[in-house]
Amino acid sequence: MTRTTRIRSGLLGLAIALLSPLAVQAQMAHQHGSDAACEGTELRCATKATPFFAEDGKLWLAWMAGGRVSVASSTDGGKTYSAAVPVTEQQLNLDWGPDARPKLVVDGKGAVVVAFSVFRDQAFNGQVLYTRSDDGGKSFATPRPITSDNESQRFEALALDQDGTVFVAWLDKRNRVPAKAAGRPYEGAGLFFSSSRDGGATYAEATLAQDNTCECCRLGLAFAGPGRPVIVFRNIFEGSVRDHAVVTFSDLGTPGEIYRVSTDDWQIKACPHQGPSLAVAPSGTYHVAWFTNGKARKGLFYAHSRDGGRTFSEPMAMGQADRNPTRPYVLVTSDATTLAWKEFDGERTTVMVMQSKDDGETWSKPRAVASTDNASDHPLLVANGRQVLLSWMTKAGGYRLQAIGDES
Repeated sequence: MTRTTRIRSGLLGLAIALLSPLAVQAQMAHQHGSDAACEGTELRCATKATPFFAEDGKLWLAWMAGGRVSVASSTDGGKTYSAAVPVTEQQLNLDWGPDARPKLVVDGKGAVVVAFSVFRDQAFNGQVLYTRSDDGGKSFATPRPITSDNESQRFEALALDQDGTVFVAWLDKRNRVPAKAAGRPYEGAGLFFSSSRDGGATYAEATLAQDNTCECCRLGLAFAGPGRPVIVFRNIFEGSVRDHAVVTFSDLGTPGEIYRVSTDDWQIKACPHQGPSLAVAPSGTYHVAWFTNGKARKGLFYAHSRDGGRTFSEPMAMGQADRNPTRPYVLVTSDATTLAWKEFDGERTTVMVMQSKDDGETWSKPRAVASTDNASDHPLLVANGRQVLLSWMTKAGGYRLQAIGDES
């Protein structure tokens, strides 16, 4: 097997492998072992890295390497970084699934809030942990579970409201216990949420937003307005159809009605391990990008909603189908809506980008902005004011944060 074939297998094989518990363990272990550039905890050894720009323009970065989550900051746009600070004193069995990564936000008072998940056993049952720094990232409190429940939690999403409230959502399997006790089947996991009004020091009791969602995909999280989170997630519809849905909260504790993003008709009793991306424009438009392998459509797609998620536009295909387009990400700034994703031509993985200047109605032609011939993280987009940047970790080239420019 060639090196490039192994990389491609890492992108496609996991969903198939999940049909067998032994196969998934072997596949995920292989992928984890092949992604890291080195064995240390420094940034160049990372497999996943997540950026965040604070209000003052300082760049913060969280990454996972060597069994630890570390944090550093940069005042020159990522050219140089402060000394890395680990958020844990010991190595952990970090969740290294394809859609797992550390999350962080920094509030207006300088509190650095971090969340991540770990595996508690060989069956991939997880636990979401959180920590914070109140001294500008010089030290972090001992990580604590986001909930006292002992069942599996994974795929946390973290966002900062306008008033500094931290909102967190995750996938949680606690409801399988009473279902099993009652002799009822239980499919998927519950979408749970909580919030913190003290800078991530403590969180409210976990609350269920939707049960029986797909249990193994990242969540898309944004705000439709102050105190109104929006979550896009892969739901389980009737007949084990795993298509995407959206829920908009009326306030931080009250989820609204569930609406379907599109009818892709992906009927599968396994884990796609490829979740959606969400951005909400100042106009109120919801922008969603996702992957599907359904009967109705296959590949990457984008759609928008101008009525609070009740209805969405006809899905627009993204990427070249013969180049295995994967891992879409959408970002909104005051100037443009930007989409990014990965493609693989058999030799190289390339990050493609296209932009819209009219709130998702029309789009520029896709263009390549970065590439690698080795393993890589998912491409992320981040904004520093009006500037849009690509955040990407590759095994061969390390971490890069590059301006992608404006496609006029």
